Amino acid sequence: MPPLIDFRNVIVFRGSSETPALSAVNLRIELGEHVCILGPNGCGKSTIIKTITRECYPFAQPDSSAEILGRRRWDIFQLRNHLGVVSPDLLAACTSDATGRDVVISGFFSSTRIFPHHRPDAHLQERADAALSRIGIAHLAHRPLSQMSSGEAQRTLIARALVHEPQSLLLDEPSNALDIAAQIDLRETLRGLAQSGLGILLVTHHVSEIMPEIDRVILLKNGRIVADGPKSTTLTAVRLSELFGVPLRLTTRDGYFYIQ
Repeated sequence: MPPLIDFRNVIVFRGSSETPALSAVNLRIELGEHVCILGPNGCGKSTIIKTITRECYPFAQPDSSAEILGRRRWDIFQLRNHLGVVSPDLLAACTSDATGRDVVISGFFSSTRIFPHHRPDAHLQERADAALSRIGIAHLAHRPLSQMSSGEAQRTLIARALVHEPQSLLLDEPSNALDIAAQIDLRETLRGLAQSGLGILLVTHHVSEIMPEIDRVILLKNGRIVADGPKSTTLTAVRLSELFGVPLRLTTRDGYFYIQ
């Protein structure tokens, strides 16, 4: 199987900035891997996700390449059928009057709602209900997004990401705006998905989000990879202090890492 991504000397600019969001990034992630990209805000984490989903494109140069699932060129709509994406941008784009089932069904159309030209048949509705049940939120099928808690809305987006049975799940800061109880529920949901064999790429600045099933951690700072390897060698107090620019202490409990 081709890898999820194979980036070689990738440089990405965002907007009108003359400073690259990603600078000379070399990164290969295999299908089925459980990986976390960790770094402070503004370090380029979300840009990696957007480069994978083709919302951002690398700067063209002879010694650079960006392959996704073994290919350099993709029809974006075909690519989205292979990837399940959960991001803050997606939540913001969803209409508040859409029900849980509608949000999940929209994943088949790479949209954020059901438009008049979409005609989901009974089969798609059954698959949407199955995705909601898989995440344990079948009761949200008829509830409008505006009446859901932040945790319920986030789990609905995960069901949307899974509805077409993608090869990998990409999570961009998934616990933002969630309270403690919702964060715990989200962790357990993601652990179950990882244990089922689904590949997971988690992007976060919270060390405590890195669940035990994640084997590999990549540290990103100022658009560059500064460390890449197993948790045991990457998540150390010295490395994290350098990454975030403040003295930190690190503890572990039940397979999780915590900053003090």
